[in-house]
Amino acid sequence: MSKSLIIDLREKELFTYLLEIKKSGYEVKESKKYLMSDRYDFSLDAVTDDIESAYLSLPISSLNFRVIDLPFSDKERIREILPFELDGFILGGSSEVMFDDAVIGSSDNKYQVLAVYIGKNILREILEKLKSYNIDPVLIMSIELKEILKDFTSERLLSPVMLEDKDRIVLAVEEIKKPTINLRRDEFSYTRDVERTKRSLRVTAVLMILLALVLAADLLLKIVTVRHEIAFLKNEMRKKYQEIFPGEKNIINELYQLKSHMKELKGKEEFYVGVNPLNLLFNLSQIDKQGVIFNEITADRGNLTMKGEAPSLSDIQHVRGKLESFFNEVTISDSKSSSQGTMLFTITAKDRKA
Repeated sequence: MSKSLIIDLREKELFTYLLEIKKSGYEVKESKKYLMSDRYDFSLDAVTDDIESAYLSLPISSLNFRVIDLPFSDKERIREILPFELDGFILGGSSEVMFDDAVIGSSDNKYQVLAVYIGKNILREILEKLKSYNIDPVLIMSIELKEILKDFTSERLLSPVMLEDKDRIVLAVEEIKKPTINLRRDEFSYTRDVERTKRSLRVTAVLMILLALVLAADLLLKIVTVRHEIAFLKNEMRKKYQEIFPGEKNIINELYQLKSHMKELKGKEEFYVGVNPLNLLFNLSQIDKQGVIFNEITADRGNLTMKGEAPSLSDIQHVRGKLESFFNEVTISDSKSSSQGTMLFTITAKDRKA
């Protein structure tokens, strides 16, 4: 649970209340009283680190007031017009004071506005004194003014009623939850949370830059590694290509040239696919050749051409008859005598599996 410190500055003394403010209420953890030798000369105990926020209440006697009639009640518009309304009342002009306002009544479309202000030099002195104790108030209010504004009259403003400590704490908590006035504005604005946010953003930015550098280094390492792997693979591809085509010397693009060879082989596919030379030779070995010699055998898909020589034409016809046991459409396409007295022949046939 977060702890809050309320600094209740009075005429000749200062009180501090350490509270735990909850949604359902609050709990007073500690209350201390300090005497002051002068109006704003005070000494405080060291503030613990577990205090999340501090709030300052000023006494009525330290504030100045003016009642002004205005045709509107919007707080922002009132703050814009107040400097001009206060210039004639303040020695040195409105730039010498810090002010806020509260609407205290209305009649005939006019609003009575209570201008509340304090000299900047006094406010600066108080804040610097608190800062020396590491106290930086989030809100500057007035507990006494909070009570007066509940039923405002000029007499009550001039002669405020003395409040018990417990009543002052109740009013302070109400003001924290819903401020009536806040003199911690403009050049005196509370900036500690903003500075913390800025520091956090700066740290975040540095961490993001470091992360980006780490990712960039990792990416660069991966790029270098991939390039080495590509170079290694290219070298291996060239070695394999040279093993497949040892006679080829002009190697420019292994992949392109390999695709070219594949395309060339696909063009010759019809001549080689389906040819079983071992089966063909085995069948020929089973034939009773009677002196017939095969000098050349050509086979493509489904077609056979066999050239050779035989002692006589009848031997060629005998071999043709034997070939019909293994092949279809066996014919003697050519036969003639050679100078050695033998018969040269050409026999064609079709494979039965084609």
